[in-house]
Amino acid sequence: MPEQPAARLVDAARAALAGAVATLMPVACAGCGLPDLAICGDCRAAITVDSATEVSRAGLRVHAGLEYGGVPAALIGAFKDGGRADVARVLAPALSASIRAALAGVPRAASGARGAGLLVATVPSTPAALRARGYRPVPMLLAECGLRPAPVLRLARDRDDQAGLGAEARAANAEGGLVARKRLDGRRFLLVDDVLTTGSTLLEARRALIAAGAGVEALAVLAETPLRLERRSGSSR
Repeated sequence: MPEQPAARLVDAARAALAGAVATLMPVACAGCGLPDLAICGDCRAAITVDSATEVSRAGLRVHAGLEYGGVPAALIGAFKDGGRADVARVLAPALSASIRAALAGVPRAASGARGAGLLVATVPSTPAALRARGYRPVPMLLAECGLRPAPVLRLARDRDDQAGLGAEARAANAEGGLVARKRLDGRRFLLVDDVLTTGSTLLEARRALIAAGAGVEALAVLAETPLRLERRSGSSR
């Protein structure tokens, strides 16, 4: 069953409260800790992108706006786990670049627009993560990009936090963890997440959408964690 309007209002209120708290608290750069600035100029420059990188994970072709490490990792960590909802607007352009690159590979629709008719799907947060953060990070980023995800996926069972798990453990943890809320025959999706590591979460989300009759046309993430000996395909514009 899709999310009810009341649930969306609760999400909006949580996000607004988190943003207000982040604004009112003593300010330090979320990337480097420099006082009196929410984001300093150097950290802002470190996440300024005009293109996205295409990488392959678990057999999936995924576009990413940032490489997870250094300043981007610090900002994403502050946003996801440090209560810094104000960082969303700074990270959003990188996700937007990733989405544009991902859509560039989607055939043009009858209207002539790439991505026309696509819905946006995200991986749902666990109840524990939502309670801890007070907001859903990826939908908040998408809102800053002017996009609204369709709440089509839900958790099929409890799953552990993927952080700290190896590739095999991540795959086992993700497998069978998601299910579509209803049949999605004929619907086409852009699948979006925040950080890509092994690709197991996106692979499971894609499987759940396809099992419900949907098509997944493109995948985009805010940042990707480089893997050793990874073969990269370069930048997409």
